[in-house]
Amino acid sequence: MTQLLDTITSLDNELSKRYIALDPGGYFIIYVDREAGLICAKHFTNIINEKGLAVDPATGKVIPCDGSLKRTSETVYKGRTAKELCVKLLEEIQPCPVTMLDHAAYLGREFLRAEIALINGSEYIQD
Repeated sequence: MTQLLDTITSLDNELSKRYIALDPGGYFIIYVDREAGLICAKHFTNIINEKGLAVDPATGKVIPCDGSLKRTSETVYKGRTAKELCVKLLEEIQPCPVTMLDHAAYLGREFLRAEIALINGSEYIQD
């Protein structure tokens, strides 16, 4: 079992290094609200520039990945489970803020990881 877990962890770590095209519909910061028992996803709009980088619509400046730029989210989506949050975000909201299938798949994976962390009481860090 330990060998399988090590293999899965190694594969996940390697896949996390790949290039991902950014969604023009925006990006999400996912976190767990333990007191409320919720998985939360703050949605931020952005524009993708000619170099494929996300830029702040208000300033046109590149949005750094280190979190140093403080922005206000457009909306915060919340759910008790990964499935509930996916249904709200991807099926009920029109127009859908997610415009790329790979982004939708990524969000589903991250919401499930956040749900597991919520259930287990473990730390959740978005990939």
